Amino acid sequence: MSWAYNKPDELKIAKACPIYKKNRGRSQFSNYRSISILPSFSKLYERLVCNRLMNYLSKNSILYNNQYGFRSHHDTSMAVIDTVDKISAAMDSNEFSIGLFIDLLKAFDTINHKILLQKLNHYGIRGVTLKWFESYLA
Repeated sequence: MSWAYNKPDELKIAKACPIYKKNRGRSQFSNYRSISILPSFSKLYERLVCNRLMNYLSKNSILYNNQYGFRSHHDTSMAVIDTVDKISAAMDSNEFSIGLFIDLLKAFDTINHKILLQKLNHYGIRGVTLKWFESYLA
């Protein structure tokens, strides 16, 4: 990973293409979303880093069991099944159930990168690897 850290800027060069969102006015900038087209090597390298990070997180049991999205063998439909099971159990026990479902607009953009990097450091991602993530997020 040291080679990639020495040249992180070349790995982050992308061609941004605006994609129109259906059923909206074409004249407004906010009705388009950007798609970044990265070089093939960058995509392969990101996949390698992602796989290594996910293996590390799984091996060390760092992720919460009910984190269903973006994990293998943890399909988001399992979240629905888990929720239905909890509601059914509450009903069987004559208890009340309340659900609050939030869909954050541009959720990834709301993440504080400083806190994310502190969390990675806390969970053992350090040195060159942490610097790579810092560069990637910058």
